[in-house]
Amino acid sequence: MAIKTILVSQPEPAKDKNPFSRLAENTKVKVDFRPFIHVEGVDVQEFRKNRVQLSDFTAVILTSRNAIDHYFRLAKETRFTVPDDMKYFCVSEAVAVYLQNYVVYRKRKIFHGKLRFAELIDVLKKHKKEKYVMPCSDIQNKTIPALLDKEGINYVNATMYKTVCSDLSDLTDVKYDILVFYSPSGIESLFKNFPKFVQNGTKIAAFGKTTAKAAEDAGLKVNIAAPQPGAPSMTMAIENFIKESK
Repeated sequence: MAIKTILVSQPEPAKDKNPFSRLAENTKVKVDFRPFIHVEGVDVQEFRKNRVQLSDFTAVILTSRNAIDHYFRLAKETRFTVPDDMKYFCVSEAVAVYLQNYVVYRKRKIFHGKLRFAELIDVLKKHKKEKYVMPCSDIQNKTIPALLDKEGINYVNATMYKTVCSDLSDLTDVKYDILVFYSPSGIESLFKNFPKFVQNGTKIAAFGKTTAKAAEDAGLKVNIAAPQPGAPSMTMAIENFIKESK
């Protein structure tokens, strides 16, 4: 079967030139983007039920832009004035720079890792006297609290936002040759929106072992998996698949 159309279950990248645009040029296929999941903030009443007082903490662990947005949102909604001496520990420099939307960057105590959370642990270990709050979603990566617990970091998880399935009803009669997934939540959204979905000739591309397992557990056949030897990215894996299928 010739591959002509691909649907990526994520928002469209902001830049015109991105790996998927290059894939489209190289393979002459049409690539569309549609988020299968989105983030919603936990409302202040629900947050207060967790009995987390933001004023109890001296530092914040930030793993994403969403974490930053919802930390400052709930600080405002709970009428907590974030003190100037609050310390921020970010998983990457990109996340740290995003703090500029809320604080005067050069006047704050901001620390960051390189990219992976395990690298941030080395920074946190140098500040063990701090009491940390970690804004997170309802489906947090389990390795993160495991690493913190292992190093005896004094922290509290604070669920400030949640991942929910998007409404995809407008796609009912739209068919794609390849569906691309990056998380188990994307697979969940597919079947929540289309309970009677049958794969038939549709190819499933899954990034990461947990995503692939979720697809297989849902009865889908994973045709394209990434990362893999020779194809560390999803676009490379898809391009290889298309070339081989020809």
